[in-house]
Amino acid sequence: MSQSELMFDNTTMTATSAPAAGALPEKRTVLHSWCVQTQWDAPTITGGAGARLFTADGRSILDMSSLAECSNLGHQHPRVVEAIRTQARKLCFVTNAWGAEPRAQLAALLLEKSGFTDGRVFFTLGGTDANEHAVKFARQAAHQPRGWVITRDRSYHGASYAAMALSGDARTAAQADPGAFRVLHVPPPYGYRCPFGTGSDAACGEAAAAHVAALIAERGAGEVAAVMMEPNAGTNGIVAPDSFWPALRAATRAAGVYLIADEVMSAFGRCGEWFAWQRYGEEARPDLMTLAKGLTGAHLPLGAVVLSTTLARALEPQMLFTGLTYCGHPLSCAAGVAAIESYRDEALIERSRRLGAQMLGQLKRMQARHAIIGDVRGGHGFFAVIELVRDRTSREPLAPWPQLHPALKALLDKAMTEGTSFAARGNLLLLAPPLVIAEQELADALALLDRLIGELAVTCGGTHA
Repeated sequence: MSQSELMFDNTTMTATSAPAAGALPEKRTVLHSWCVQTQWDAPTITGGAGARLFTADGRSILDMSSLAECSNLGHQHPRVVEAIRTQARKLCFVTNAWGAEPRAQLAALLLEKSGFTDGRVFFTLGGTDANEHAVKFARQAAHQPRGWVITRDRSYHGASYAAMALSGDARTAAQADPGAFRVLHVPPPYGYRCPFGTGSDAACGEAAAAHVAALIAERGAGEVAAVMMEPNAGTNGIVAPDSFWPALRAATRAAGVYLIADEVMSAFGRCGEWFAWQRYGEEARPDLMTLAKGLTGAHLPLGAVVLSTTLARALEPQMLFTGLTYCGHPLSCAAGVAAIESYRDEALIERSRRLGAQMLGQLKRMQARHAIIGDVRGGHGFFAVIELVRDRTSREPLAPWPQLHPALKALLDKAMTEGTSFAARGNLLLLAPPLVIAEQELADALALLDRLIGELAVTCGGTHA
């Protein structure tokens, strides 16, 4: 199974437009991520508006995944675009050895929205380096430069060597040795296929948290610097039961181990809150959280680590041996300020919660019609997962994880020909539309998906439920 078949990214669509005169086509000059280079043949996008992308050959495509679950504000959000333009006229760049107004403003907004009063923010270029720096800060604050970090299987924290070690990702497992990076992986809180053999989602979440607590006790709290987990959404398709995060927070607090929330995908309304952990209340607050993607609505690259008061005070008198040339880039920070103001002023967090619940309800009704849908989960905001199975009773998957079944790939291709882009990974359909999607666009996309899943069930020998 090739890498390009492991995660669909619309590269099967052929671009019919010609490159600029004298220019070589992109497929011959660019090394593209997460695909076999000879198989890349995607359309060229020339613009966008709302939840739609516009191609060079004149098509309009409805984006039902916010590209890489990052374009939470849709495409070319006017307020963000204007903020970038305004900042570019004043100051494009200065290193963070110097102050920059948008950097200070964005840090203050993040501390306000997260409630990390008197904390601090470290800006990065994206999610991967945010996660690496969160681990670095936790180890430094704990005075454990080689302290163990506990993460989970079926997780994704980035694709650098350290982030691959942190991730429990089958695609990159052979490229990085977790032990060499002092990383321990634990089973995930996967309620539908619980690795602990429990009988309910709640029990699975509790068992997963208890396993982390037991591992900390086994290694010794003085040897474990941090636990890093995704509170909710991730491209792994596992949505932890509500019992998991509060129990995990209680376990790490009791052991005196820092808890890092990887909110790269789940923040900024994706899961119905500013930050997904907030759904569980103040007691569930992590010690650090990492951000990217929706931080600027993907208009410009930017990541961040938000640190609690305790971490901030621990690090302030110490030398920080780290840095990035473009750390806290003024243009990106200006985009981040405008993005947060847009989420707030357009009530998009609340909209995601309301429409996400409606979307989940429609997907549950779909599940009742199609036996090929084994599970539907998520729906706290504009993120939901459909897990497809050969047999609902045995829960046999369509294909071994993380392979993409040819019939599911055909579904994605059919949807694209009808002007809608869905995302899939393995046996999962991942729905994460922009928070600004029109309600009629959402209804049309779900109706199309309903029809195509019905056709998929026939192709795979399934029946209606």
